[in-house]
Order: sequence, then C-alpha cells, then structure tokens
Amino acid sequence: MPSNAAVLSRLIATEQRPLRRMFARMVDRENLEDTLQMLWLRVQRVEDHPPINDKLAFLYYLARNVALDQGRAEARRKRLNAEIESIVWGADYVPPIDEVVIAKDELARVLAAAEAMPEPTRTIFFLNRIENVPQRDIAVRLGVSRTTVEKHMGRALATLGDALAER
Repeated sequence: MPSNAAVLSRLIATEQRPLRRMFARMVDRENLEDTLQMLWLRVQRVEDHPPINDKLAFLYYLARNVALDQGRAEARRKRLNAEIESIVWGADYVPPIDEVVIAKDELARVLAAAEAMPEPTRTIFFLNRIENVPQRDIAVRLGVSRTTVEKHMGRALATLGDALAER
C-alpha cells in the first residue's frame, strides 16, 4: 500500500492546475512556483499513521495552509522593505506617482469588493481582519461552527484576491 506522502505527491501532479489557480489568488505571482514547491516539501513530511481517508481534501487543506504561510511571509517582507526604504531614503521619500496611482486603484478595488461581499462573509471578514477577533470567538459570537467561519474567510480572501488581481 502506497504511503500517504507518495499518494499526495501524485495528487499534486494531477491537481497542479487547480492548485496554481488557488495559489494565484493567495500569493504574489512571482512566488507561485515557490509555494507549489513548499507544498511538495510539506507533503513529504506527512506520516503514514494515522492513515488519511480523503487524501484530496487533505492536500487542499495543506495547500491552503502553505499559501497562507507564504502570504504572511510576503507581507512581512513587504513591511521590512518599506521600513528599509524609509530608513535609506529618509522620511522625505515620495514614491513615484505611477506607484501611488496603482496603489490607490488597487485599494479602491479591494475596498469596493469588501463592501460588496454578502453577509455573513463581510461581517466575519471585518471582525477577523479589521477588529482582530479570533475565528473561534467569531464562531461563538455568531453561533456558527469554526469551520463555517473558516469557509467564509476563505471566500472573503478569494474575493479580495480576485479584486486585487483585476487590471
């Protein structure tokens, strides 16, 4: 019987296109291949005990976690780069006008998409990302399962990622 890691590795190959589409919504395009590689590395560490019944669902669970980790790392890297830029260029540094226009346009699209999200997705997103309420507390507050909150957060992030990717 093949190991969990071997089966999951084969699934990565067969599910590569849908995984890339999912990652494209969650990470910067230049990090897409790295994210796919990190998923493969994470799969190699999966043990055979306990056996995984739904390997495809488990693969997508791992993929989502890898992409979220990658997104957090990208955000940290961007913040550090901004701090370094402000130190190097000083407080008087003004970004080029084209960058400012692009950033304002992206922000407007994301804000419009956030406001247009259906309920309860919008409320869950704002509680979690704007008010920093943990997902478990949101679930208790709204009287839903934590899985429901996670699904709504996934929808919200996908919606905002799509809005950001539009040009």
